[in-house]
Amino acid sequence: MTLIKFNPDKKNNALMPGFNDIFETFFNDSFLSDRMVTRVPAANISETPEQFHIELAAPGLKKDDFKLQLDRNVLSISVEQQSENTDNQKNYNKREYSYNSFVRSFTLPESADDNSVEAEYTDGVLKVNIAKKEEAKSVRRQIEIK
Repeated sequence: MTLIKFNPDKKNNALMPGFNDIFETFFNDSFLSDRMVTRVPAANISETPEQFHIELAAPGLKKDDFKLQLDRNVLSISVEQQSENTDNQKNYNKREYSYNSFVRSFTLPESADDNSVEAEYTDGVLKVNIAKKEEAKSVRRQIEIK
């Protein structure tokens, strides 16, 4: 059941009060807006003393669907899928085209070694490992108190 809010403070048409509110509620409904918004996979970013790690949750894709590009210090991960569903039954033809695409870009810090980027796609998760430059690797040592 959908509840329609009525705001008497708004200037509505005198013949049809609430008419504009119905359309506003319909087009701003989360059921429709969730389907109209482009979905971008969630990303987890972490850092170890030796590497930066990016994990992108993208189930249902294949390894060949991904394109990884590194332009200066910006890593772009993109996917573009196109599928066609054809149904030829009885006296009608039905064709549905589906396009699925997204681009996620990550700005790498200056401490990242852009010559050492590795990617692996398993179980619906794309894992990208970027090594740190030697001079940027953190050195841990115990400091003595005097």
